[in-house]
Amino acid sequence: MKKIGLVVNPVAGMGGSVGLKGTDGDFYRKALKLGAKPVAPFRTENFISNVKHRKDIHFYSAPEKMGEDILKNTDLKYTVIGSIEKQTTAEDTKKIIRLLLKEKIDLLVFVGGDGTARDVYDAEGLEVPVIGVPSGVKVFSSVFALSARSAAAMLDRFLNGVELKEEEVLDIDEEAFRNNILSARLYGYLKVPMLKDLLQVGKKASSTGYSAKENKEEVSRYLEEQMERDVLYLLGPGTTMKSLTDRLGLDKTLLGIDAVLNGKLIQTDVNEMAILDLYQDYDKRKIIVTPLGGNGFIFGRGSRQFTPEILSKTGKENIILAGDRDKVSCLDCLHIDTGDLEVDKSMSGYAKVVVGYGETVVLEVKY
Repeated sequence: MKKIGLVVNPVAGMGGSVGLKGTDGDFYRKALKLGAKPVAPFRTENFISNVKHRKDIHFYSAPEKMGEDILKNTDLKYTVIGSIEKQTTAEDTKKIIRLLLKEKIDLLVFVGGDGTARDVYDAEGLEVPVIGVPSGVKVFSSVFALSARSAAAMLDRFLNGVELKEEEVLDIDEEAFRNNILSARLYGYLKVPMLKDLLQVGKKASSTGYSAKENKEEVSRYLEEQMERDVLYLLGPGTTMKSLTDRLGLDKTLLGIDAVLNGKLIQTDVNEMAILDLYQDYDKRKIIVTPLGGNGFIFGRGSRQFTPEILSKTGKENIILAGDRDKVSCLDCLHIDTGDLEVDKSMSGYAKVVVGYGETVVLEVKY
């Protein structure tokens, strides 16, 4: 029987739907005031419910909302380790992990985002392998599974014996991120099961050369010509969308979502609530997003304001994908991980991605 550590960051991901781009520091309090709801417990439940080899593992868990509260409603064997503060912080995560290491765990499962991954690295480095269950707003490090279900599959395959590899933990400057600057540096490495089909690829930077700029201009020119009158367009983050707004003569929230109608900017950096309000006023609406370079996510990473409810109200037929030809050509498929399995299924299948003027490629969207 394998000893599996479990640590959940209970506030991870809460800033996404309300457009805060993270919950580092005290920003989770602001998220709560804006009506954000916990994401991590649902992700943890999703992970645990999909583990198949349940009799082969014994969980060693953080207390209460950092793991215990989920496990106590399952048939799994578990032991609770240590204690936590009423209002948990990164120090609770590190403290619990150090206690778990003393229990000689075989693997650590953590639920959170890039900030949680940094805490894990600070506490254990390369001492034991990890599986990251994606739950944060910023999930760009390559130590994370593609989804909670993929994390469960990784655990099952780990039990049968797999090779390990070192993957990157990125340090994302959250303050810069809120100011539309994606500033990332290598923070360290964690050991993960070498299961390429279940592990996300780290985010790749946008190309900045002349040919890449020319390509984005081709894409944005085509998108501009295709835009319809009296249709609300929600433009996702990224430089391709900024190229489109530049053509329209509008300012772009580079790492946020902006609303455009008839060539005019009607709202900037919108969150889920603002989008739902707009949907009450506009029956015709479309979303234009760019697949993330490297890992191919269209929803579930970097733009969590596009919640399952938003996507359901929009419809697959009203989602336009567009991106840099070089970045898209490196992708084998696209991914979606909203946390709602039914919505993810409805968005799956094959989709066209605009990569030039009138030029598209077809890629499968996997959930």
